[in-house]
Amino acid sequence: MPLLWVLRDELGIKEPKYGCGIAQCGACTVHVGGSPVRSCQLPVGSVWSDVKTLSGLGAGGALHPLQTAWIEHQVAQCGYCQSGQIMQAADLLARNPNPSDADIDAAMSANLCRCGAYPRIRAAIKAAAASMRGGE
Repeated sequence: MPLLWVLRDELGIKEPKYGCGIAQCGACTVHVGGSPVRSCQLPVGSVWSDVKTLSGLGAGGALHPLQTAWIEHQVAQCGYCQSGQIMQAADLLARNPNPSDADIDAAMSANLCRCGAYPRIRAAIKAAAASMRGGE
């Protein structure tokens, strides 16, 4: 059974979405052991580390700076891909606290948005990065 089905159907965690089912769209992205993975293709039996979804991203129930930036920049249109987008962006900012446009485009290229919110996604990532660096 894929991790996505366990999260959604067994545990009731609805943030990761079923998109393509072949790990190509990113709607099902979660973190396993601190790294982003496509949960639709990851057998739950191969998960031996912590799993983090969008609801666990912020500390102590507070919103993560990415979630705040997503709201401030009104990124979501339909919202379907946004959980996966934010989880992928969180990994980017964990590895690169000051990403360029090219860094953002490269890191986010495998997360698809049917609404075409890519400019707002990039702006929100830059705003979150600045906030996480102390508002510079």
